[in-house]
Amino acid sequence: MDGELTRAIGQRGGSVVAGWNASNRLVIGRDVKPGQKIQLAVFGANGPLSNPPTNFIWMRLARLDFYKGERGPVAIPPSEVNVEVTRLDPAIDEIIGPNPKIFKLAEGFQFTEGPVWVRKGGYLLFSDPNANTQYKYTKDGDLSIFRKPSGYSGADIAAYGQPGSNGLTLDREGRLTINEHGNRRVTRIEKDGALTILADRYEGRRLNSPNDLVYRSDGTLYFTDPPFGLPRFFDDPRKELPYSGVFSLHNGKLQLVTKDLTGPNGIAFSPDEKYLYVTNWDEKKKVIMRYESQPDGTVSNGIIFFDMTSEPGEDALDGMKVDQRGNLYVSGPGGLWIISAEGRHLGTVIVPKHPHNMAWGDDDGRTLYICARSGLYKMRLNIPGIRP
Repeated sequence: MDGELTRAIGQRGGSVVAGWNASNRLVIGRDVKPGQKIQLAVFGANGPLSNPPTNFIWMRLARLDFYKGERGPVAIPPSEVNVEVTRLDPAIDEIIGPNPKIFKLAEGFQFTEGPVWVRKGGYLLFSDPNANTQYKYTKDGDLSIFRKPSGYSGADIAAYGQPGSNGLTLDREGRLTINEHGNRRVTRIEKDGALTILADRYEGRRLNSPNDLVYRSDGTLYFTDPPFGLPRFFDDPRKELPYSGVFSLHNGKLQLVTKDLTGPNGIAFSPDEKYLYVTNWDEKKKVIMRYESQPDGTVSNGIIFFDMTSEPGEDALDGMKVDQRGNLYVSGPGGLWIISAEGRHLGTVIVPKHPHNMAWGDDDGRTLYICARSGLYKMRLNIPGIRP
């Protein structure tokens, strides 16, 4: 169904029908709406394949039932869905094995973003900025609301498309650090639950809508600040800064490190922290910038590290993560791009829903948790990632 097979409501045999004259009951849509279109395809094969046509497939009926269930996101048993890996360089075989699998973990969100794995406790936190909610997904498969509201407390919330939190990360003490779209600030939750505002203004002007963020090992915080959390983006009358910046908070001082990009979005460090990478959400300039990281929290010698502008598709560049060998995993046109530290496009992971951000998780850091539009997914890889 739309490239995915949800294993629920009495389905037997995993992704295939099991047994003689056995029926499968599958969830093909949740919170469906009038006029919604769902594409169904049924494929059959019966063994032995060497003896046609007597070993035929007989399908008696297909009946559509409607159930009144709970509204909102739900966790599902990890369900294998379609995945395609475009392999452009032999080096990708060291990252993704010959039989790649991706599993859906939860669905029904408005839009998933900004995940981070909390090792102390073994769970994933991620945002639904459209729903102004943060969720918690445990290694046992339980889904719950972690924080609501997550990024905006104003009364005019209906005017906002993405008022809630976006990027999440952890500092050296394990404290959750949050980019709040609607409140236009970066905050941190203390050990006692108190909320500390880390940044909300630069030179007296309110930030746009902090998007993604990363800590350097010395505690310096870097974050991107495009206007995508404002109701009218670049044309919003609330916008006070005349640019979209990348900022750092170094020893308590907020400083603008670059304003090269119109839509700075994903942000990550190389393993040795020599380079800072920033993606650009701009259909006219789909680039990854690379800067040399300086001890004082500034950057220098910015270059276009990789350019996807000529690639078709409405999606520009969103979230980004890096593995321990320096490979970049980037939300780009058509899927999840894997780019070597030398700037070679190794391949692309294509899943049914477009991935927008990722986080390395599980005990060994080899599981990539993927936030893709209305769903949450995971994929096991061979190289562990860089984690907070």
